[in-house]
Parts: sequence; C-alpha cells; structure tokens
Amino acid sequence: MPKNRFSALLSVLLVFSSGVLVGVVGHRLYTVNSVTSGSTTAPTRPPRPDPEEVRRRLISEMRDKVKLDDQQLAQLNRIYDQTRQRFDELHKKGSQESRALWEKQKEEIRAILRPDQIPLYDKYQKERDEQRHRNDKQRKETK
Repeated sequence: MPKNRFSALLSVLLVFSSGVLVGVVGHRLYTVNSVTSGSTTAPTRPPRPDPEEVRRRLISEMRDKVKLDDQQLAQLNRIYDQTRQRFDELHKKGSQESRALWEKQKEEIRAILRPDQIPLYDKYQKERDEQRHRNDKQRKETK
C-alpha cells in the first residue's frame, strides 16, 4: 500500500473513532439524571415506626443491657405510661391552643372585610377546611 493510501485510511479511522468517542460521552452526559433544588418529587421518608414496637424494643434493650429485674421493669413500664400520658396531654393542649389561634385569626380577618366580602370569605374558608380534611385523611391512609 502506498504511503498516501495508508495515511488516508489511518486518518479516516482516527476521525471515525473520535466521532464514536464523542458520541458515547455526549450520550452519557445527556442521559445522566441531574439533581435540581426545586424538585417536585419530595424525598420519601421511611415509615414512622409503631410506638408500641419502639417501646418493646427499648424495654428489651434496657432489660438486656442494664440487667433490670422484674420490679424495675414494672417501674420502667409505669414511667413510660406516665410519660406517654403527659405527651398526649401536651399535644391535646397544643392542638387546642393552636385551634384557638386560627379562630382568632379568622375573626380578625372577618373584621377587616366589607359585608359583601364576608360570604366569599366564609366560602373560601369552607373550601380550605375541606381540602385540609382531605389531606389529613389521605395522610392517615398512607401511614
């Protein structure tokens, strides 16, 4: 083969190979999933553990690692019961206080409205309450 033909063949193979390489790299860059800060899909959290299961695990760990006797286990159970009751009371109190704040806010908003706007505001609030109820129901179903 003359030198010109060999040089031409080598040049064609080099151009073809570089085209394939650029195509592969370009395709890889094109298909890579990028991370965006404003993603519409929220990251899924692992499901919340069952409180009773957590309690059983904690009691078991305390019994095994701290070597609690039966009397201490009974006292530990009593402590957990009292703490749960206090948390429930605190949650209920917090819910009542927050509900009162929402009601106060609604009344303050109603006070600034004209009489013709009040029925529109009531309708708006009813729609929001229904939507919130649907969201709460859906959230409970997915748990």
